[in-house]
Amino acid sequence: MTAEADLVLTNGHIHPLTDDDTDPVEAVAVRDGRIARLDTSYEIEFLDGVETDVVDLDGQTVLPGFVDAHTHMEVIGQYEREADLTDADTPEDCIDRLAALRDDPVRDRKGTDEWILGFGYDESRWGGDYLTRDHLDEVSTDRPVVAVREDMHVASVNSVVLDRHREEMPQSQVRTAGGEPTGVLVEDAVGVVREHSSADPETTREYIKAAQAYANRHGVTAVHDMVRQSHAPRVYRDLDAEGSLTLRVRLNYWSDHLDAVLETGLRTNHGSDRIRTGAIKTFTDGSIGGRTARLSEPYADAGEGDAPPDERGDWVVDPDTVADLAARVDNAGLQLAAHAIGDEAIATTLDALEGTDGERHRIEHAEVLTDELIERLAAADIVVSAQPNFLKWAREDGLYAERLGDERRLDSNRLGALQDAGATLAFGSDCMPLDPLFGIDQVVTGPSPEQALSVTDAIRAYTAGGAYAGYDEDRLGTIEVGKCADFAVLAESPWESDDVADIDVEMTVVGGELVYDGRED
Repeated sequence: MTAEADLVLTNGHIHPLTDDDTDPVEAVAVRDGRIARLDTSYEIEFLDGVETDVVDLDGQTVLPGFVDAHTHMEVIGQYEREADLTDADTPEDCIDRLAALRDDPVRDRKGTDEWILGFGYDESRWGGDYLTRDHLDEVSTDRPVVAVREDMHVASVNSVVLDRHREEMPQSQVRTAGGEPTGVLVEDAVGVVREHSSADPETTREYIKAAQAYANRHGVTAVHDMVRQSHAPRVYRDLDAEGSLTLRVRLNYWSDHLDAVLETGLRTNHGSDRIRTGAIKTFTDGSIGGRTARLSEPYADAGEGDAPPDERGDWVVDPDTVADLAARVDNAGLQLAAHAIGDEAIATTLDALEGTDGERHRIEHAEVLTDELIERLAAADIVVSAQPNFLKWAREDGLYAERLGDERRLDSNRLGALQDAGATLAFGSDCMPLDPLFGIDQVVTGPSPEQALSVTDAIRAYTAGGAYAGYDEDRLGTIEVGKCADFAVLAESPWESDDVADIDVEMTVVGGELVYDGRED
């Protein structure tokens, strides 16, 4: 006699998204957190038992749970609990949101109670410049105020922060005008602020719980979290031990944690069903928004504002150090994830990774690409961990047009060209925003054919691609018997929608457990 199922999803359009996937199936049965059977609704009914939870999908679409291959969950929690500036359309809007946080009567958190923090502003929304200390002094002249740009490579601070901490910052990374600091910080100067405003374990737990709820609402069932100088690893393991972790987490530790990783005996893929050790993460360059991504040719807007006329971006970590780190990580049997955005940074990173013996190292972002770089990425056993949502900046008159010029904006995020060349794509959000359907919509409607993908290829990069990047292809990424029962249930089919970003996530299932139910909203 066949054992009854724990969960049955019936009367739906379930897309396995395997390599030979053609038509969807109607129903899926789950037992002990794994997929037990895929079949017609009639056949699956035979697995219904007294304690089986049966969900009638009423024609809704079921996909494998989304795997966000590059995100920062603590930052997502900060968006949820601090001032969220992501859709602010003016500097005044940012000031108002920060002031509202300042005046919040219930705000009292150890480690952050003095700081007024905002996250996610994008000056390209108002077609102007970064927030400055003059803006943030309007929020407070006696408490430190920070507004972190969406890319996290730029932060704006008020005079209090500069007075207290400027001497700790690399002076070349404190932007000035007329010899005076503007309040705009980049790269390691931002790190100084991050260190002083960092959360304690209790607040970090609050952030992580808010972030996982946010992820589940968006159909995300697994994340590759980039962690640095944070209590997040401890929080994740506490939540896992309590049975409260509602998504699967790969911890990609920053390179300054490498000694600790080696000393404690951690290795890539060590861990539990819900939380595992991932890659060692490093920077090479910075960001396009901060003009710190390393390019082979100057920025189109070089010489404007406080930017030098020959500006080509920065080495956040110099090439020799990256090469040494790649060899050390590879020799230790660990995976390397190297942030590289500008074409010169990508070329240098490829030089380092092609000199290793290991498999499945990763380049994060890979935004500015030449034909030669695409060929090299396709030929190498390297995962391109890309962010399709970045194509929001590649539209006419967008951020890339301003920073790179019109020709190079079309050389950015050439995801279709990478796919055609045979490169391995894994999609993530870098929390800009953490919303796979938004990212899929951006790449499906890409500005040029070389930047665009089909709906199927985009979804696969956000499911099977992320699973492969995390060595999880045997348990995640497709809907097959024996794999983890991780699903995203959508209100309508992305193959039939004119606006994929606007599709509602109805339910999210992780390990056969309903972790988000939009029917209750």
